[in-house]
Amino acid sequence: MGVWELLLVGVVVLLGLCGVLVPGVPGSLLVWAAVLWWALDDPRPVSWFVLVGATVTLFLSQVVRWALPPRRLRESGATPRMAVYAGAGAFLGFLVLPVVGAIPGFMGGIYLSERLRLGRHGEARAALRTAMRSGGWSVLAELFACLLIAGAWLGAQLWG
Repeated sequence: MGVWELLLVGVVVLLGLCGVLVPGVPGSLLVWAAVLWWALDDPRPVSWFVLVGATVTLFLSQVVRWALPPRRLRESGATPRMAVYAGAGAFLGFLVLPVVGAIPGFMGGIYLSERLRLGRHGEARAALRTAMRSGGWSVLAELFACLLIAGAWLGAQLWG
């Protein structure tokens, strides 16, 4: 697989990660499709292991999302700015503290967004609780799964 094709796969993975945060965009399917494209174009055992792992991870994340309450983020007052802060926080947390850092990063991003909007700690904490109960856990489960897949793909590229 050439450099330009790898760059395109990386862009599709990045678009999928962003698509998880946008309602109606199949972000997790974009991430999976990018890994499938990479595995079909570069048929090594490591690429097939990553594809199988991505498939199982997305299946498990869908099961978890099904068990969680449905998404009602708009009714809770979630804004696109909150989604940007939550996504950026999850991404930075994933990089700073690999894998598990995405969870506090996601919640920290929501808290920061609400703290800037509302101005007080107590109100921001209450807004964070409301957002997480209204579907934030569902978004976090899907984003976390996609970050795991993106990390596995990147690790396979760098060390595989």
